Amino acid sequence: MKSFTYERARSPAEAAAAAARTQGAKFIAGGTNLLDLMKLEIETPAHLIDVNGLALDKIEATPDGGLRIGALVRNTDLAADTRVRRDYGVLTRALVAGATGQLRNMATTAGNLLQRTRCPYFYDTNQHAVLGVSDACIATHPSDMAVALRALDASVETLRPNGSARKIAIADFHQLPGDKPQVDTVLMPGELITAVTLPKPVGGTHIYRKVRDRASFAFALVSVAAIVQRDGTGRVALGGVAHKPWRVEASEAQMPRGAKAVTSKLLAGARTTKENAYKLPLVERTLASVLAEAKGQA
Repeated sequence: MKSFTYERARSPAEAAAAAARTQGAKFIAGGTNLLDLMKLEIETPAHLIDVNGLALDKIEATPDGGLRIGALVRNTDLAADTRVRRDYGVLTRALVAGATGQLRNMATTAGNLLQRTRCPYFYDTNQHAVLGVSDACIATHPSDMAVALRALDASVETLRPNGSARKIAIADFHQLPGDKPQVDTVLMPGELITAVTLPKPVGGTHIYRKVRDRASFAFALVSVAAIVQRDGTGRVALGGVAHKPWRVEASEAQMPRGAKAVTSKLLAGARTTKENAYKLPLVERTLASVLAEAKGQA
């Protein structure tokens, strides 16, 4: 690991300003992803800004009936929150499916969103994307939480170094690789995530199904976050198939017709290799299982 300097930020504004002022600076909270990358010298920040002392660890109701989740809320606490379990079950299920209990105790909401993509060239795993790929990159985004947030139409709140705040739809937060696969999000240098907001609950049956090589501490080969209403309509987002959580709203009109009808639109334009072509039928079979489970619970 290369040497670096360190400071503790006293406010969100101070943290954002320090990150913009210092070239090569990175925010650190739980450190479950960043420290791994630093040990491998994939990430070599010159300066770390500790944001753990900021008052961003609360889960609060919003005026419109949703929830505002602070950037520093730990994954364990978020998954266990009574309101999340009751109204946003797909999020609880996705969080519990991620990593291990020890890591969830440290990992934060913002850090989970900012996990780096994985591929054999970059991070020594067997993950390859089949959707939204480019000639420069076929890596997949590893977050389970982000897939559930995409199904829930969440938004990401940030603070920019100039002191202005903005809200970014989760659909727009992560970027496809194009010719700049090293740029995973639309955040500008020094921009600090302060919260994630969930809209008013939509009801329905919430299911998160993760297919992986082993039962614990493994990234998704394919995952499905689904919210299914009693009439068979709903929402579907995929993990393990793209550089970002994958959702095609136009495909969801086909949900009452079954998984095959949905995936014909959801997987349109897929580009496979001989090593990852299995993901297309795996998506359809996993979604079929999810829809059958939802129908049985309705």
